[in-house]
Amino acid sequence: MPRGRYSLHDPHDHSPLAEEHFHCAPGPSGWRYVSQLTAPSGDPAGSVDLALDDLGRPIRLELHASGWQVRGAAIDGVTWVRTDPTGAHATEGNVRAHAFTGTSPAFLIATARLLRLTPDASATRVRLVAFTDPVLAPRTLDQSWALITRETHATDNGPLTVEEYQVTALDTGEQHAVHLSGDVILSAPGIELEDLESPPSAFA
Repeated sequence: MPRGRYSLHDPHDHSPLAEEHFHCAPGPSGWRYVSQLTAPSGDPAGSVDLALDDLGRPIRLELHASGWQVRGAAIDGVTWVRTDPTGAHATEGNVRAHAFTGTSPAFLIATARLLRLTPDASATRVRLVAFTDPVLAPRTLDQSWALITRETHATDNGPLTVEEYQVTALDTGEQHAVHLSGDVILSAPGIELEDLESPPSAFA
């Protein structure tokens, strides 16, 4: 069960946004990621709870940020309920999309798991619903994912397989690289792995 800490920062000006303390693990029916976020001030900044089935589909998502809450799952595309800080108003959304995304590294791992790309395959288009900070506002976006390389490195804890993905935002053409090992993000725009207490889990 990997457990550790990511630092999140603005990918453009590199200003710190939060630290995300996480643990995640594969299970008999899929994979689960749970984290708590802390603002640069030290105050609690929200949480992430994401569970995938064995095909990589989101069977449960719960996000908290700035008093806002989102609960979602893959139902008729993806469906979610967003509740305001007072708890008095809840709005439901549904989009014919494949999965969710957001600032948490969990979503990059989940998308890679869903697509199951191989290095010799062509780029794959995916439609995602992003919940943007600070109020978890939903936005539908299209991306293209391609697995560029998959390399195995020798380490003190045994072989470590590292995958490099090229992710393209189809509305702007902007491209960036995501480096992943099992269920841990090694590097991505706005994400740095600061501490890891145990090796990544290997997906079957």
